[in-house]
Amino acid sequence: MTAVYRWMTLGLALTALVAYSVASSEEALNLVVGNRFVFFGLIICEFGLVIAISAAANRLSAATAGGLFLLYSALNGATLAVVLLLYTGSSVALAFFTTAGTFGAMSVYGTVTRRDLTSWGSFLMMGLIGVVIASVVNVFLRSGAMSFVISCAAVVVFTGLAAYDTQKLRALARAGGGAAAMPVNGALALYLDFVNLFLALLRLFGRRR
Repeated sequence: MTAVYRWMTLGLALTALVAYSVASSEEALNLVVGNRFVFFGLIICEFGLVIAISAAANRLSAATAGGLFLLYSALNGATLAVVLLLYTGSSVALAFFTTAGTFGAMSVYGTVTRRDLTSWGSFLMMGLIGVVIASVVNVFLRSGAMSFVISCAAVVVFTGLAAYDTQKLRALARAGGGAAAMPVNGALALYLDFVNLFLALLRLFGRRR
């Protein structure tokens, strides 16, 4: 678990660094945000990396999995640079610290609770699928009310996943940890929980520029 949290922290730090660097550079912004082909190409690469790390975790070496995870974190930072442009700095900071506190509390809960959270898995997965489908539909509808509901649902889903994934990873660690790349795979799961919770909270409470 120490390795999981170390990789997660490294990934988040790299994402923040790249996002700030891109948002601070006019040339980088023109390349990433101003070019739809590049922007959506980066998003497709991100999806491909997540699938590759998750699907091949049992076959990848720790170094290869770590490299792919850091590459994903950097690409995600480049695409998230737009967040730093849309919202005020105070909103981004407040959303980050709220996310950190919420994630930390749920991670502790997933560690210390004696309750088996396995039953949460199917409920959270259905909620996640619902959030994804609704988000795609709202791209075309552009409904503010629907966006609010989606963000609320996303907060519930990713808050629950923070506890669920933590307990699942600790059970795996007690069982021996699995393949060499499993700490990176676990870090990816927690990283995604954190980032998506952050984005949902920012959409709910963030002030746009």
